[in-house]
Amino acid sequence: MRIPIGSDANGYTLKEHLKRRLMELGHTPVDFGCSGPTEEIDYPDVARQLATAVAEEEIDRGILVCGTGIGMAIAANKVPGVRAACCHDPYSAERARKSNNAQILALGAQIVGLQVADKLLEHWLASEFEGGRSARKVRKLVEMDVGKER
Repeated sequence: MRIPIGSDANGYTLKEHLKRRLMELGHTPVDFGCSGPTEEIDYPDVARQLATAVAEEEIDRGILVCGTGIGMAIAANKVPGVRAACCHDPYSAERARKSNNAQILALGAQIVGLQVADKLLEHWLASEFEGGRSARKVRKLVEMDVGKER
């Protein structure tokens, strides 16, 4: 699966690590931003570009990395049709997919270490939306985007 991944300078090192991990897992990472740890790139710009690709269904899932993951998640969630989840533990990463059908995983490079990030990635990739009772709730989230410009 092609999986876009983007970061700002704070998330660059973790992004590069996750790109290698994605390849080890048989995926193809598509780099959406920050070419080095000193590049001045603002996280909202990276998040908007990746989230727009998700909203326009060019891609199914993506990963965003900044210092805490919070800014990336907030920025990505401003794009109608996108559900980004900032996760710092494997259970949340799994539930983000299974219960919330989150298309974007946001991680904080200053919050999680490399081994934890690997676990988050693995849990998130292995999980699929379960529907069931959660389908009604996700449908309500989608309805909240109605009338918003894409």
